[in-house]
Amino acid sequence: MTGKNGYLTLEHTFPPEYDENSEILILGSFPSVKSREANFYYGHPKNRFWPLIADIFDEKEPSSTEEKKAFLKRNRIALWDVIAKCEIRGSSDSSIRNVEPNDIDLILKNSKVGKIYTNGRKAFDLYNRYCLEKTEREAVLLPSTSPANAAFTYEKLREAWAAVRDPL
Repeated sequence: MTGKNGYLTLEHTFPPEYDENSEILILGSFPSVKSREANFYYGHPKNRFWPLIADIFDEKEPSSTEEKKAFLKRNRIALWDVIAKCEIRGSSDSSIRNVEPNDIDLILKNSKVGKIYTNGRKAFDLYNRYCLEKTEREAVLLPSTSPANAAFTYEKLREAWAAVRDPL
C-alpha cells in the first residue's frame, strides 16, 4: 500500500551478488520497480548496465538471471546497493529518504574487492554519507546507467565505465 505522498517503505529483497574471488564492487542506490519485480539488479529493460558491462568485458550480453550471475562471477564483479531499507516513490532516486544502509563490509571482508564504484551520483553520495567512515575505502563515481540519465550517451557511458576493467 502506498504511504503518505506516494512513498513506500521498502526493504532490499535480494542478496548481494559476490563470491570470495570478487575484485571490484559496483554499488547502486536501491533497486528500481522493474529490478524489484525481476528480483535482480538492473532489471529495467532500458537500463544500460548489462549491455554496457558486457561490451566493456567483450562478452555477449547476459539475459537470464543465471547468465548475469555467471557473468559477474567470471569477471570477478560484485554487485549490491547502498540502501537496505528506505522510503521511496516508485524508482525515483531523488525521492529516497529515511535510509538504512547495507553493511558493505560483508562483501569487503569476504572477497578480494580492491575497488568500489558507484552507479550514479545518488549511490555515490549515499555511500559517502553512510558507508565510507566504516569501510575507509573511497568509491569512484561512475555516471548512472539509468534510462533517466539521458545526458550520457552510450558512448560517453562506455568511456567512463571502461575504468571498471582497470583493476582487473
